[in-house]
Amino acid sequence: MADCIFCAIVAGDAEADVVLDEPGFLAFLDRRPVFKGHVLLVPREHVVTLPDLPASERDGFLAAAQRLATAVVEGLGAQGSFVAMNNVVSQSVPHLHLHVVPRTKGDGLRGFFWPRRKYADGESAEYAARLRAALSA
Repeated sequence: MADCIFCAIVAGDAEADVVLDEPGFLAFLDRRPVFKGHVLLVPREHVVTLPDLPASERDGFLAAAQRLATAVVEGLGAQGSFVAMNNVVSQSVPHLHLHVVPRTKGDGLRGFFWPRRKYADGESAEYAARLRAALSA
């Protein structure tokens, strides 16, 4: 889709810190993370919501999400993760995306108020490399 930023990332036309690159899916760091290491998993095919995801892609999508949830623990030292997706309401980009957010006890995240943070120069590349290493281990 021409005006979709996630399609542009998938096509390589927009920059992103890629964490996972598979035939059906791509995962990259959120540019405005809830916590550093916050990953977005998207299908390569433009679909807007979870109900739009072809049944043939469901298992692979969830398997990738599982691996990412493990990677934020093993690669970043998080104690766990928060995994979520919006469908239409609060969906900032109309392309299906699943959030995998690293969590630690006492991190201050409460309910659905998601304060956003910024990466220092070069820091996002370091986080992406740590996650890629955990995924390939």
